[in-house]
Amino acid sequence: MPREFKTVGLWGRLDERAVAEPALQVLKHLKKRGITVFASVESDGNDAFGEATRVAEKDLVPAVDLVVAVGGDGTLLHAARHVAGRDVPLLGINRGRLGFLTDISPDHMLQAMDLILAGDYLSERRSMLAARLASRSDDETLLAVNDVVLQKGETGRMLDFTTVVDGVYVNTHRGDGLIVATPTGSTAYALSCGGPIIQPNVSALVMVPICPHTLSDRPLVLPSTSTIRVTLEQDTHSAAHVMCDGEARAKLGAGETVTISLATQTVTLLHPRDYNYYDLLRSKLNWGRANRDHRPARG
Repeated sequence: MPREFKTVGLWGRLDERAVAEPALQVLKHLKKRGITVFASVESDGNDAFGEATRVAEKDLVPAVDLVVAVGGDGTLLHAARHVAGRDVPLLGINRGRLGFLTDISPDHMLQAMDLILAGDYLSERRSMLAARLASRSDDETLLAVNDVVLQKGETGRMLDFTTVVDGVYVNTHRGDGLIVATPTGSTAYALSCGGPIIQPNVSALVMVPICPHTLSDRPLVLPSTSTIRVTLEQDTHSAAHVMCDGEARAKLGAGETVTISLATQTVTLLHPRDYNYYDLLRSKLNWGRANRDHRPARG
């Protein structure tokens, strides 16, 4: 059954003009519909969003039925970690460069909002990753929608990682780092490192080496139920940065281990009824275009 959305939260860098302009249009449109709109006080230093109820960022999600992320995919990923485990869906309006997740253009956003408020939308549940560092005493779990990346922090130094999947030794990787990605994240950093594109509804994870020293060290597709233990080798002379969806969250020292598995939390994304994943791939990756027609003339 479609949900009724009476309260909506605006998420994004509302102090930036490219984001503020469409966000203000959404705000005014929703207010005319009788929707209560919330915005984060951290995101805007002026009174442009005075018609919205201002709350602290940490208090935004508990106050709303729907979060509208205005910006790029990074904005939506940041919002996703806040809505994780809560029954609050996300809608993305694209003001970034690529827009795999923020798939609604500003030209169609008001029409899309009306359809979603009327219950005419697609709801899609996306899986998340949970990363735990054995060395951290606070037992904090790091969450990611796209990927958990272990990467070098010093230029010119390679890292050595040992990977164990479900208690079975897999490989010792030497290179610039390692990516563990969800199907959602398969079109992000993992794709640029040669990883496969995985449909979001496929139950799988992918482990992708970054610039491996050995060319035969290739991406590995794993069951989504896998538990992946990655250890930075003891004789490695540089720490690894633990990145979750592009944000540095921790450091992994020599001999330390991070355990990565599917999180119990998920994120729900809303799309217009005509959303099609293959259309999205063709659009964003320029599939099927006659590139030969755009070759520069020979001198």
